[in-house]
Amino acid sequence: DTVLLFEHAPVYTLGRGADENHLTASPVLAPNGVPVYRVERGGEVTFHGPGQLVVYPLIDLTREPFQQDLHWFLRKVEEVVIQTLQAYGIDGVRDEMNTGVWVDHRKVCAVGLSSSRWITTHGFALNICPDLTYFDTSIILPCGIDGRGVTSIAQIL
Repeated sequence: DTVLLFEHAPVYTLGRGADENHLTASPVLAPNGVPVYRVERGGEVTFHGPGQLVVYPLIDLTREPFQQDLHWFLRKVEEVVIQTLQAYGIDGVRDEMNTGVWVDHRKVCAVGLSSSRWITTHGFALNICPDLTYFDTSIILPCGIDGRGVTSIAQIL
């Protein structure tokens, strides 16, 4: 098992469930000049870039103590993020209808997973201090969810 940690250059990604209408741009380049890629992960459209911790846990779910259940693993990932936020005095919660971790109805962490032969790929993006204008609804509909914003640890604290 391996955990990869990244801070990406600015990029928009569209997961398997993404509706291209949730990106107000061509399928190649957003209006702000940021490249757009379709990727093989769960979820919709999101932004990755500076100020964001992107974590890819590459885990074999066939081994103990894991389960061959990607939804179970997703909930465990959310719980790890919730506990991490608690260490900073932030009350993050999960929403049974929408994946990720939320603070005051705003998403602080997006989760988009995939697996092949029960080996997980992709992961989560925790907003530490990104430029939140990249999530502006004039550019994207973050995670395909209308009416709920995006936040960061820096904005909360």
